[in-house]
Amino acid sequence: MQFLAITRRRTERFSDAEFAVALPPEAARARELYANGAFRALYSRGDIPGAVIVLEAADAAEAEKIVASLPMAQQAMMDIEVIPLRPYRGFVGG
Repeated sequence: MQFLAITRRRTERFSDAEFAVALPPEAARARELYANGAFRALYSRGDIPGAVIVLEAADAAEAEKIVASLPMAQQAMMDIEVIPLRPYRGFVGG
């Protein structure tokens, strides 16, 4: 099952310097999740600091666990919303 995770950095609580330290391990974990197939696509947001992630998981609990494994999630440096995706109804059943 696919999910969409939308993240927003908590820039009001953490400094640019703190994010600079957190970004290399965050990127390394994201590459690992992409390489093992959990992350299907990953984009930086164009409106605010954060990311949009398309991920594959068995259920919502697993999807949330995967995203929670990101270092910035573990340090409460970002807000995360995980949304389940369904096939577009215009492509299903006619």
